[in-house]
Parts: sequence; C-alpha cells; structure tokens
Amino acid sequence: MGYESPQKCCPTRLQARDLGIVGCMGRKKIVVTGAAGLVGQNLLLQLREEDAGEIVAIDKHQENSEVLRELHPEIQVLVEDLAEPGTWEDALEGCTHLVSSHAQIGGVHSEEFVRNNVIATKRLIEAAQRNRVGYIVNISSSVVNSKAVDDYTESKKAQEALIAACGIKQIVLRPTLMFGWFDRKHVGWLSRFMKRVPVFPVPGSGRYLRQPLYAGDFAAVVASAIESEITGQYEISGRERIDYIDLIRMVKEAAGADTRIQQIPYRLFWLLLRANAVFDKDPAFTTKQLEALVTPDIFEVIDWPGIFNTRATPLKEALETTFRHPIYSKVTLEF
Repeated sequence: MGYESPQKCCPTRLQARDLGIVGCMGRKKIVVTGAAGLVGQNLLLQLREEDAGEIVAIDKHQENSEVLRELHPEIQVLVEDLAEPGTWEDALEGCTHLVSSHAQIGGVHSEEFVRNNVIATKRLIEAAQRNRVGYIVNISSSVVNSKAVDDYTESKKAQEALIAACGIKQIVLRPTLMFGWFDRKHVGWLSRFMKRVPVFPVPGSGRYLRQPLYAGDFAAVVASAIESEITGQYEISGRERIDYIDLIRMVKEAAGADTRIQQIPYRLFWLLLRANAVFDKDPAFTTKQLEALVTPDIFEVIDWPGIFNTRATPLKEALETTFRHPIYSKVTLEF
C-alpha cells in the first residue's frame, strides 16, 4: 500500500524523545471523542507529554471521565453523549484536529452499536462540518476487513464510511485488538479475571492467531498523524503474531497470576457465556466475541513504525509495561 511521508518539520518522534525535545507539534486545538476509553486515555498521556496544545476530551461515561479528570486536571473534560445535542458541539469551535475514537465495542443489544457507532458519528460529523474542523483522525478497526459478521463489525463499517464521506481532510487508522494501560475489556479484563479464579478456561485448542497491538504504540501513531496531517488508510496491526493460548500464558506471567490454564470444549465455553449473559446484562465477553475470536484472520503488517516515526514495542516488553507500571497498571476503568 502506498503512503504519504510525514512532514519532516521537526525531529522524528524517537529523536525528539532521545533529545528531550517536547512541544514540536505546535499549538493546536485537539478534540478527542471517546476520550475516557482505552485509546483516549493512552493518547492523552502522549499528547500531554508532547505539549500538543489545547485539548478537549469528550466521553459519556461519568466514572471513567472522572479518572480522566484526576489524571489530567489541565484538560477540559465534557461528560456528554454524542448521540444527543449538547454543549459538546460548541467545543468543536476552533478545533483544528478531531480524533474520533468513540465506539461501542461490546454488548448484547444491536441498538447500542447503532446509537454509539452510527448515530453519534453522524452528529459528530455534522458539528465538525459546521465548525470547519481541519483534520480528522478516524479511529476505525481492523474488523472492517474481517470475516466476522456481528454488530460491532457492521457498525464500525458504517462509522468509517460516514467519516470518509464527510469531505474533511482525514486519515483512517484500523488497529487490531489492543491492550495496554486502561484496558477494561479484552486483555485487561482477562488479566483481572485470571487473578480471581483458580482455573482459567481457554476455548478449544486455543490455537487462534492473534496480532495484539500495544495501545501505547497506537497512541504514538495517532499523535504522529496529528503532527504531520498525513492522509490515507492504514492497517495498524500488532507486528508479532501469536496464538491466543500463548498470549494468555504471557499475560499470566506478566500479571503475576497463579491461575491454571485449562482448555475446555468450544461448545461448552459458548454455552457458559450464553448462561452468563442471562444474569449479567453487560458481560465483558459475549458469544459474539467468542465467535470472532475463533474466526481465522491474518491482518496486513505494514511498516507503521517507519511511516509514523515511532517504535514498535516488543510484545513481552509491552505486556510487562502494561501490568507492572506503578501508577497506570493500577487504574481500572468501569464498563
């Protein structure tokens, strides 16, 4: 896939970090939606480190937004629902760079995916057009090219198409499954679960190829895109391929869990998740996500470290950083 080279107006991100240079991104007004989630929380840490400019964070989750406020008292945090009219629309006045990272990732109700991924995005684009936003970082997902068919996949396809058609200069980033600080689902939830149970179940053989992406690396990619205003569509995949069961073993070691990993038949695992959904109205892991887990997908690996002047953190190092940081590894977001 061809790509545009980022502008070379300042040292590369790695050079700037080594030289202790911050603030070379220039002054901007950056609005981040879904700011209290995995991507948003990690991105704001990155932008704060680089003194990127004025930042406005928007998220509808009250508890997770309070975490955001505690970590970033200097940032304006709006707790509002993008699917509804609100003062958040005024926050886009003067916005130079919009990071669209809001998304319904899990759940059992189709209407939640439509509301949070489609309706909210329509309103966001309308507000961005009214306020003449100059550049959008569209956080899409690798699932748009997946073989899986579920509410998340279909609504993310619709979300990406809406932003692509808005007429505003933009980049589309399609990350694979992410993990890192503030991971309330996926690997983060799995690590907390394995600390609570003596036996950790793995469906079937566990030989389902994954390409996990470190959220810290992805945040650096987003920050680089804001800096350079590069355009195009980019698959941001984890550069190391690993079977799910081996990933679980690495997570267990990094998190210091004592649980025993036990393979169980896929059908039994599916039935247990189905039964759990009867009692838990917002389950962390659903039958649809299980089906997506076992769907064979191999995602394109491009030279995103070279394109975005950043570093691909080795998987083992990234997991250790995720679960052993003295502050951020202790922060647990709500569902």
